[in-house]
Amino acid sequence: MKSLTQNLPQTLFLLIVTLVTVIFFGLIKEFSLGLFWAVVLSILFNDWHKQIKRKLKGKKNLAAGLTLVSIILLVIIPVALLSTAVINETIGLVENVQSEEYNLEGKIAEIQSMLSPYLKRLGLPTNNIQAAFNKIAPEFSRTVGEKLIGFTQNIFGSMIQIAIMLYILFFFLRDGKQIIKLIVKNFPMLDATEYRLINRFQSVAKATVKGSLLIAILQGVLGGILFLIVGVEGAILWGTLMILASLLPVGGAIIWGPIGIIYLIQGSYGKGIAVLLVGGLLIGLLDNVLRPRLVGNDTKLPDYLILISTLGGITWFGLSGFVLGPVIAALFITCWQMMGETYGDKAINNIT
Repeated sequence: MKSLTQNLPQTLFLLIVTLVTVIFFGLIKEFSLGLFWAVVLSILFNDWHKQIKRKLKGKKNLAAGLTLVSIILLVIIPVALLSTAVINETIGLVENVQSEEYNLEGKIAEIQSMLSPYLKRLGLPTNNIQAAFNKIAPEFSRTVGEKLIGFTQNIFGSMIQIAIMLYILFFFLRDGKQIIKLIVKNFPMLDATEYRLINRFQSVAKATVKGSLLIAILQGVLGGILFLIVGVEGAILWGTLMILASLLPVGGAIIWGPIGIIYLIQGSYGKGIAVLLVGGLLIGLLDNVLRPRLVGNDTKLPDYLILISTLGGITWFGLSGFVLGPVIAALFITCWQMMGETYGDKAINNIT
């Protein structure tokens, strides 16, 4: 009874801390991804911020402000311009598909007639392509239209998220070290353990963005240029889709491969061969050549774990999951490694 009375104040205090913490995170839940990207960008531009601060002889506010302007010019504005171009091209493609002038149904019928001899040899029905198109096309157009409307309606919300992210990012750049020290000081865990987890988070986030995202952007840009040269309609849209596909295990080949094959089927052999050769020999090799240099062993995660954590992260968090997934997986592995180092040998010795 005495022990219970002695521990009651501490127990009540821990309950209050837990309750307040849960409520606080529930309060900022809608802006959690903005907060996360503020942390990631502060990590990515930390070295750049240090150089600016050194040249300005330690003027923290000015250095953080100039770094923030650099991020806006290098990241925010290009992403906004690309998003605008993609929306415009998507709207144009949807309108063309729905108009009689484009005559997509006629093109599908033409492709089907070309494939019919081969389908007959295989004993397959020759009208499957046309029937599938007639079934899918209306639903596809409706879905794309709804997504575009939903996206444009969320533009204002996205702008608020970005504004909050940039506002928080300024303070993370200016006071990053002090914030980390404050967290380490007040969190009830060994300082060495906390710094190990923080360093792990930093290394994986930097490697994932610096490696995966940069490689995906390069592949998408090359793909977009290739599509512009050969005359693919909506080249910017397809190049952007290549960026997204390159973040996934399927890779950009899921975009440039079918485009090259369609050109071959249509009889445009020069364009088809060009797309397949550039895609296979240049775009496809970027990942193998650049990833070891840009990422190296920073993630220190097995390929299969990167795969499932990336897919799981995208399923849970959307596009931000391509960073969040591997980071969570790395922290999971690190926590269990520390658990084994701290308690594993003791537990075995106690059993034996």
